[in-house]
Amino acid sequence: MSDYDVIVIGAGAAGLAAGEALAQAGVSFAVLEAKARVGGRAWTDERIFPGIPFDRGCHWMHSASHNPFREIADRLGVDYRRMGTRRSSGLYLSGEKADAATTRAAWDAVEAAFAAADAAGEAGRDVDAQSVCDTAGPWWPLARHWMSLLSAMPPEQISTLDLAAYQDTKENWPVVSGYGALIARAAAHVPVHLDVEVNAIDRSSTPIRVETSRGTLRARSVILTVSTNILASGKIRFTPALPDAVREAAAHCPTGVAEKVAFLLDAPVEGFDDTAYIDTMTPGDPARAPINFVINHFSQPVIVGQLCGETARELEAAGEPAMVDFGLAALKDVFGSGIGARIRRATATRWTSDPHILGAYSCALSGHADARAALRAPIDGGLFLAGEAVSATAFSTAHGARQSGLEAARAALSAAG
Repeated sequence: MSDYDVIVIGAGAAGLAAGEALAQAGVSFAVLEAKARVGGRAWTDERIFPGIPFDRGCHWMHSASHNPFREIADRLGVDYRRMGTRRSSGLYLSGEKADAATTRAAWDAVEAAFAAADAAGEAGRDVDAQSVCDTAGPWWPLARHWMSLLSAMPPEQISTLDLAAYQDTKENWPVVSGYGALIARAAAHVPVHLDVEVNAIDRSSTPIRVETSRGTLRARSVILTVSTNILASGKIRFTPALPDAVREAAAHCPTGVAEKVAFLLDAPVEGFDDTAYIDTMTPGDPARAPINFVINHFSQPVIVGQLCGETARELEAAGEPAMVDFGLAALKDVFGSGIGARIRRATATRWTSDPHILGAYSCALSGHADARAALRAPIDGGLFLAGEAVSATAFSTAHGARQSGLEAARAALSAAG
């Protein structure tokens, strides 16, 4: 049995940041990761499209001018693109490109929906986002898609008070070599024990006992960085049980659904700029949910689509072929059936069913904007939660996860004496 000052569970952005802080403090620690890789939901896949990195998880450095990973990228000489809003450059309706006026009207409606939700939250109202939006207009399905995508939860469940707490500079800067690769490289000096699943955490005595697939460890403090869905799933046994407030907070701030489907083509798509954004929808057909695509990703012959809401949940449950088929059908609407012959390889993410994560990123449900504060509270003075869900103002982001990991490390160091 090994003893440490601090044990960190999970080597995503939060766990790696905690490891960095603990290493700098010179205490004994162990970072345990259930997967065979680091990064968690920050994962740059460099194999699926040979020579072309694909971020299966987080991709944009949100609020980039204030994002610590942007500073890290500068220090390491990692290239990224300075971009502002991701407002679409093209809208396709039933396969036909809408004119500029229609596209502007659609995006004005999308932004009006977000503005209405933010205004409600800023006024202190903790209600569902859909209830304050204009749902009768023709562009509500598109607004619903984007709300569901950015919060990983449908608008009828999103807390307006939580949504308004998110601090956003509107700077979304993608990392050319992959955001996941940047996060892994930034913490390359942090020792991580891979393929180690944690089964139980026993706080009934001092030190805390952590039961893993490779034996039992002990520590004076533990930092737990798993997703809220894992926390609520019972996959980790707690003795004594987690406080009611924490268990309820995890249930009220679930990890929602957001997936990607990506295609490698024989060559970049003609007539589109480098990293062009488009949206496609079929008005009046609820079976054809909207989907947005990035075309010619970093001038590469790659198209990446984003799925969310119940459509994504159902497709993900049906498996990768169903997800690819849905994305391909939308591409055929835009580019014609000939696009199928140009596809060399396709893939889809499966975060919702990933046994170590069970979802994309967190969203506080309406009426429960206080859930994140409950997750931040120390448990019995020795167990600390970290991760994007714990962040008050940068939830659903890698930089929010990083900050929470640093804060948890400081708290754990203080508790460990």
